[in-house]
Amino acid sequence: MSVKHPEHFLPLLVVEDDSAIRELLEEELQDAGYTTHGVSSAEDAIAQLSHTAVSLIITDVRLPGMSGIQLLQQLRHQGSELGIIVITAFGTIDQAVEALKLGADDFLTKPLDLDAVRESVFRVLERQRLAVSHATDTSHFHGIVGQSDAMRALFNDASRLAKSDAPILLLGESGTGKELLAQAIHQESWRHDAPFVAVNCASIPAELMESEFFGHVKGAFTGANEARQGLFHSAQGGSLFLDEIGEMPINLQAKLLRALQEKTVRPVGGEREEPVDVRIIAATHRHLEKEIEQANFRSDLFYRLETFSLRIPPLRERGPDIEHLVFTLIDKHADAQQKQIEQIEPNALHCLLHYPYPGNVRELENAIMRAVTLSEDGTLHHQHLPERLREHISQDAAQTTATVTGEVLPTPRMPTATAAPWPSLEEVEKRYIRKVLEATGGNKRRTAEVLGIARRTLYRRLEDSEES
Repeated sequence: MSVKHPEHFLPLLVVEDDSAIRELLEEELQDAGYTTHGVSSAEDAIAQLSHTAVSLIITDVRLPGMSGIQLLQQLRHQGSELGIIVITAFGTIDQAVEALKLGADDFLTKPLDLDAVRESVFRVLERQRLAVSHATDTSHFHGIVGQSDAMRALFNDASRLAKSDAPILLLGESGTGKELLAQAIHQESWRHDAPFVAVNCASIPAELMESEFFGHVKGAFTGANEARQGLFHSAQGGSLFLDEIGEMPINLQAKLLRALQEKTVRPVGGEREEPVDVRIIAATHRHLEKEIEQANFRSDLFYRLETFSLRIPPLRERGPDIEHLVFTLIDKHADAQQKQIEQIEPNALHCLLHYPYPGNVRELENAIMRAVTLSEDGTLHHQHLPERLREHISQDAAQTTATVTGEVLPTPRMPTATAAPWPSLEEVEKRYIRKVLEATGGNKRRTAEVLGIARRTLYRRLEDSEES
């Protein structure tokens, strides 16, 4: 159960003596999904605050009696951390500067731009949310998105382990995003301003691996014409990500274990140990216990790493995450290729949502990138998906139904003069938005987070949906 931030349910307070402007502001904010209270004076605002909790105040500077600036001063003097947006007359920049110095979060100028009002409210509330709820928001983790219970649990565990300095072992199938999680852990840690160095152990020739990791002195071997620092020194103060550590030669594993224990390394050909300060994050898709049985991996290194291990779930175990990933990746690759994907065949969407993805997120992304690349008419076509996806879904099943975010749609055959056209990507997206909105209990802020879009973008798409 997640802890709700007050902005999820607390109203906004509008302080404006002009009833027409006050009503316009309230109507605009209510249309944007907020609850509002309106009062005509600063004195009424103080009285309202004595018995009603709010998340943000929008106040005009010129009010009968106490001014908006005086209201701001009094609230900040009382230690209130409420978001406060001040409205000033056009051109009175001095008032705006004064308001900001006194602790206002933003200011707006008359005549009011209603789009600017929405943006300002969103911006102030978002700053508040990030300030107080970063630790409890488990739907995002440094760019990795996951709404499923499995991913929320992973983000929570990763965040806690990032605070320690112990080595971490990431376990998971190929394509699950182990390097992304390693980068996220680095960013969450106190080492985030230092280097993050990633290396794939399978890509380095065995005879060069020791030099790559620990460096070498001049003349250490044929071709060593000058001294060279290794990966440990490159990551000094930061994190060293060892991907596919199961591929590391066993003789080098002993030296890695020594580096972990002693926090020193000896360059190839060197005569003394050199201190290093590096946090190790390792990853593998192999079953290291089996590798130990086959004498391919050292048990002492495994137990040193395995104490703090995280398993990244395969995509097939992530439930609702795949729906969001499909739409996100279509947008990502359409933007990258400067294409406009406006429609998606139901058969194509059905395949994308129901394929088991043994290659996980990487395989899903490659499939969508291929389909977007091959599309020439603004439609994501079924035949442009990889053959293995198309073959997995039987042709009969694909021609009968296409499941889209919980709704079953008839799958039309090739368009004819009388046949209904394929549903557009916009239509599918609207249905998806409505489903997420319903799942969040109508909470538009939370819906925007789940969809990975700005709240203003969500409002615009909801408005377009109502108009259509």
